[in-house]
Amino acid sequence: MLKMSGKTNLANTGNRPLELNVAALPLYTQVRESLRRDILNGTYPPHSQMPSESQMMHSFGVSRITVRQALGDLQKEGLIFKVMGKGSFVSKPKAFQSLSRLQGFGEAMAVSGYETFSNVLSARAVEASQQVANRLNIRTGQAVFEIQRLRFLNREPISVDVSYFPLELGERLAQEDLAVRDIFAILENDLGHNLTHADLQLEAICADETLARQLQVDEGCAVLRMERLTYAGDRPIDFEFLYYRGDAFQYRLRINRT
Repeated sequence: MLKMSGKTNLANTGNRPLELNVAALPLYTQVRESLRRDILNGTYPPHSQMPSESQMMHSFGVSRITVRQALGDLQKEGLIFKVMGKGSFVSKPKAFQSLSRLQGFGEAMAVSGYETFSNVLSARAVEASQQVANRLNIRTGQAVFEIQRLRFLNREPISVDVSYFPLELGERLAQEDLAVRDIFAILENDLGHNLTHADLQLEAICADETLARQLQVDEGCAVLRMERLTYAGDRPIDFEFLYYRGDAFQYRLRINRT
């Protein structure tokens, strides 16, 4: 239970008390921090059910409104989610990629210790749509090479990538092992292209039937869609549509006010 004098140890199922100055922190903050710690240290693993409000009231010795304030903060942070009539559950942590530098997906995820691989859905020459042609500075209808991949993170589908390249470059890429290698790495290390920058556009869309089936999500659920045009010097060489599961992945960016 939370005590109201001096310093206190918050009761928790992990039996690893957190020492807090009660005079400085509201009760709901103490409850929130104790629960957050137990979520982050694995005491409550992803998708497990949290104790009921009544159990928390008894364990912490606080009121129901205090427990609800603490749970509300954790829900806003994305650490838990609520199911009507069933209670609170621990959210699955989202993988993330920083947009502060240009990286391939596998390259970015490897830094965090994630396992990645891809299934190549198709690799073929197609006629450039007006949008693709405008991005790659070619004629509408001109032949380009399209590569579609279903990408996996820790053996779960995470994104569908649809990429367009100048024809000869795409044909060369299709000969490589795209199941385990990033296209950016191939472009730079094998084909000698110095990737310099990319233009990005992000939006949320609803998954259609095909996308939902590929990503193993419900049709109509939110998906993060990125358009990315990557340059080698001043030449655009890679235009992509990237569709990420909104429940499992996020992008992060630090913005300075200067």
